[in-house]
Amino acid sequence: MAEALVIFTPSGKRGRVPVGTPVLTAARQLGVDLDSVCGGRGICSKCQVTPGVGEFAKHGVIVALDALSPWNPVEQRYKDKRGMIDGRRLGCQARIMGDIVIDVPPESQLHRQVVRKAASARPIEMDPATRLFYVEVAQPDMHEPSGDLERLAAALREQWQIEALTAGPHVLRKLQRALRKGDWGVSVAIYRDHTGGPSRLLDIWPGLHEGGLYGLAIDLGSTTIAAHLTDLTDGRVVAAGGIMNPQIRFGEDLMSRVSYAMMNPGGDVEMTAAVRQALNDLARSVAAEAGIDPALIMETVVVCNPVMHHLFLGIDPVELGQAPFALATSSALALPTRDLDLAALNPEARLYTLPCIAGHVGADAAAVALSEAPHLSDDLVLIVDVGTNAEILLGNRERVLACSSPTGPAFEGAQISSGQRAAPGAIERLEIDPATKEPRFKVIGCELWSDDPGFAEATEKLGVTGICGSGIIEAVAEMRMAGIVDAAGLIGGPEQTGTARCQPEGRTHAYLIHDVTDRGGPRISVTQGDIRAIQLAKSALYAGARLLMDELGVERVDRVVLAGAFGAHISAKHAMVLGMIPDCPLEKVTSAGNAAGTGARLALCNIAARAGIEREVGRIHKVETAIEPRFQEHFVNASALPHAVDPFPELAKVVTLPSVIHNTAGTEGGGRRRRAR
Repeated sequence: MAEALVIFTPSGKRGRVPVGTPVLTAARQLGVDLDSVCGGRGICSKCQVTPGVGEFAKHGVIVALDALSPWNPVEQRYKDKRGMIDGRRLGCQARIMGDIVIDVPPESQLHRQVVRKAASARPIEMDPATRLFYVEVAQPDMHEPSGDLERLAAALREQWQIEALTAGPHVLRKLQRALRKGDWGVSVAIYRDHTGGPSRLLDIWPGLHEGGLYGLAIDLGSTTIAAHLTDLTDGRVVAAGGIMNPQIRFGEDLMSRVSYAMMNPGGDVEMTAAVRQALNDLARSVAAEAGIDPALIMETVVVCNPVMHHLFLGIDPVELGQAPFALATSSALALPTRDLDLAALNPEARLYTLPCIAGHVGADAAAVALSEAPHLSDDLVLIVDVGTNAEILLGNRERVLACSSPTGPAFEGAQISSGQRAAPGAIERLEIDPATKEPRFKVIGCELWSDDPGFAEATEKLGVTGICGSGIIEAVAEMRMAGIVDAAGLIGGPEQTGTARCQPEGRTHAYLIHDVTDRGGPRISVTQGDIRAIQLAKSALYAGARLLMDELGVERVDRVVLAGAFGAHISAKHAMVLGMIPDCPLEKVTSAGNAAGTGARLALCNIAARAGIEREVGRIHKVETAIEPRFQEHFVNASALPHAVDPFPELAKVVTLPSVIHNTAGTEGGGRRRRAR
């Protein structure tokens, strides 16, 4: 029977199914989180999916227009009665007819993914670009004729020292009614550009407005988008939310999205529309959570990497996919949100983007620099913000360097055999007893460990569904500490490791963590391919850090800051056992949480911060890993766990790594030949 390859995003799970298999059936067979409560009759609509079309270079797939069965009467009936977003299909009705990439939107996921980009508490000196002023305006006088706007401008100049004022048609239409209804006393939202341009009238209310003014700080990542709705009077985060970036269906990493734009005419426009719609949805969601009118959102600050920067702004990112990685613009931008189709906000709302540092080091890295201020540090600090593309900063008061390193999506659970994005039921913590080699783990959504009484009952509804990024990092590090994996990254067989959990898998071995296939559940293991994926990712990360250290001529750093969702959920010990970061006293390795999001909030709440980071970005020296000859040397040496040549004396003070060598030749399922002696 003919088979077709199906790839589900954002989970990254893939497999071959017989042609004619319903999408919902394929999802269930592959362990994809696709909801359905009506038994596949096309009634509940919870199994909606979005199929991709075109060439997906990352997946090695070209999706034809007829990769799914034609639109059928059940789908048409549902859309006529209840409505459905154009381009979506019902998973219970659409059948797979050819190779295809299918995106499962957040609302179709039974276990919603966890976007781990919470706002960090941070004292902020409030001086936002957008502020509320109450002003009393002179009434019109036939003997001294002037327009209402001109008299409002004069009152602002006299009462608040606001010199120049401009206004657009939307607010001008409200101006006269508001003045008269307020008996010539009005509240106005004024936007002041930190570069000294004229102030802008964004909105007006009769009398004293007590509804507040709000701004959105948005961390637009390649995998996840996080938004913090912030009160512009006191800096409080009144609501926060996150969603998966819908561009994942076009490619999990940045270069695959650039490839999609190259190979599919109009692909960049498609990706731009997808991310702007996601931002509108997210803005409405956080406004609803806070119980405010989205029209009170007057400003937004967006930070993102260069490829996302260009796609969000509607700029073709193709030049970023080839040397010399030229940006259309690297400057900070201040724009009307209406130019970017952000219709969910106030019609006069303004948008600010931080400057990009270089072709692969973007506004998100600038936001991290604003948040963590390496240029103000007396000691040498290494700041690592890990995602599908890692941004790395190294420096102190004297000099700051930056680079990016293509780590790929493995740290986020993608391209891992049992991997998944962070969601309830995913293994996020793991320990292995070095004597018995038995694992214990925790899953998202449950505080109990797997060997605690009541764990099975507590996770009955959640299930144990897979392993997310933090889980796979800890699993590989624990396997190394338990001697299950050697320094080269080889998984030993049962005789070498002393545990039957190391099971043959083809020509290699896999370590079994959890198996409930007898009850219809998943089999979760760490395979040799998973180890290799983590080695590739961590080698790229370490090599980037070493290049910056070479540039400064140092062998050690004083402290390490782990930023982003990764930094908040991985222990320093596990990161160092893998050799993801250079050796450093463990107490000097700290987490900054979502530093990019914090930098966005600082820029939202303080215009001096904008001017300051624009100056500092001009001083940061960029090291381009793609053309540095030593990158490959560092990369190869960093593939060992923790490293082939660099010593880790600080790690050795707290962890003794077993000196084991696993040669998988023989009858245990291994395929490597023994070296001749």
